Amino acid sequence: MTTSERDTHGQEIGHEHRDVSGGWLRPAVFGAMDGLVTNVSLIAGVGGGGGSQQAIVLTGLAGLAAGAFSMAAGEWVSVTSQNELVGSEVDKERHELNTNATEEEDELVEMLRQRGLSAETAKQAAAEISAQPDKALMVHGSLELGVDPDELPSPYVAAGASLVSFSVGAVIPLLPFLLGFNVLGVALGLSGLAALVGGGLVARLTNRPFWVGALRQLLMGGVAAGLTYLIGLAVGGMAAT
Repeated sequence: MTTSERDTHGQEIGHEHRDVSGGWLRPAVFGAMDGLVTNVSLIAGVGGGGGSQQAIVLTGLAGLAAGAFSMAAGEWVSVTSQNELVGSEVDKERHELNTNATEEEDELVEMLRQRGLSAETAKQAAAEISAQPDKALMVHGSLELGVDPDELPSPYVAAGASLVSFSVGAVIPLLPFLLGFNVLGVALGLSGLAALVGGGLVARLTNRPFWVGALRQLLMGGVAAGLTYLIGLAVGGMAAT
């Protein structure tokens, strides 16, 4: 593999890592599954209580809107706070590099030795890195804080991914009622199929068997929907007496 190929491969791995750890992929996956489970549970509860098609559609749309905006706001606050915390730590590290350069270089030598480099190689690498302030800050940030100061996730991307994916997941159990099918079983069946596919795809992204993630997601969604259905059934029965 040539140097350019290694660089390209490293950039691709880094890009994928950022997507998974804090870019768009994590909030998109969580948003879609959360939207599906939340709305199928709401619909099951209202349907179990004897709610009309209009009541189910209203509940589903309200759940979709409230959940999507709540998820988006939560992701924005979470990622923004995380970035602010990282920024604060990076500023501290920058100050240490400017005021205690020798101690920071010795610290870098020790960290490199802990990662398998010989004393001579670690000293040479630390000296070369420390001679470039921006590079030194990036390496210290990576080794000490576990982040790249130049590659922090965007709170707007995370919020947008969460909002859109929650909406997509939430609309699935609502589709039959929007299309005029006032049959709860159809919505539950469609949601179960979506849970199987979604859970399986998430499992494949993490190199686990498709069926493990599929059955796990189906089980969690089924328990949530089943409990809310029983609550709706009980409340509906009390209201009828």
